[in-house]
Amino acid sequence: MSEKDVLEKEEILSKVLRAGRRTYFFDVRATKAGDYYLTITESKKFTNEDGSYHYKKHKIYLYKEDFDSFKDLLLETTDYIINEKGQEVISERHQKDYKKEYEENGETNTSPESFTDVDFDDI
Repeated sequence: MSEKDVLEKEEILSKVLRAGRRTYFFDVRATKAGDYYLTITESKKFTNEDGSYHYKKHKIYLYKEDFDSFKDLLLETTDYIINEKGQEVISERHQKDYKKEYEENGETNTSPESFTDVDFDDI
């Protein structure tokens, strides 16, 4: 690999957001033509039964021509979530009695449609 190839693959700017078992990387990279684009990588740590671990990564490539539309839709959807559900996180992990409250109300939903864990490697 030539020195030019190595420089083209270097990150121009990198920011990291650690969020529990997930880590998000926001990396500015350069195209062969010298323009910039953004990669957003989600890395999630999984622990095996033997104590070893591995990471699954999912990556989005975002180019300048899509920035405005992406920002608009991201803001619209995040605002919708906050307006509908507020800032407080609602989950079993964040509320010790979440499962109990859920079961007390007689609600159960174990259909495949109720799961939101998507593996982008399958797409």
